[in-house]
Amino acid sequence: MPSSREVNILVVEDDEIDSKALLKAFQKLKIVNPVTIAKDGIEGWEALQTLERPFLIITDINMPRMSGIELLGKIRGDKNFRDSIVFILTTSTDERDKIEAYDLNVAGYMLKSDMGSSFIRAIEMVENYWRVVEFPGT
Repeated sequence: MPSSREVNILVVEDDEIDSKALLKAFQKLKIVNPVTIAKDGIEGWEALQTLERPFLIITDINMPRMSGIELLGKIRGDKNFRDSIVFILTTSTDERDKIEAYDLNVAGYMLKSDMGSSFIRAIEMVENYWRVVEFPGT
């Protein structure tokens, strides 16, 4: 079983360029945690069923088949996953999306303002988060 410092990361992102940018940010920051990529909420939910704890989820909102908000609702509605730590990384500046995400207890709502430095800052923040908090289910 991984220690609380060996966090599995689930990235739910339908844009291949954004997925690659996230992976590049992980590499640049020398983050070697296991990363699983899912292309939409349905794939994310399926991946979550097999992901070893502790884990952290980074999801986009606007995706086909099942949005990030729908995935988050499904996670919060399941007793096995409702304590999951979820970050939103999206282009959506819609206040309703922010409110809905925080109503579903996201750990943070971050904007993809550019593919370079904002991704690095977002991943640095997420990495710092998992290094100082205690995860449930460890």
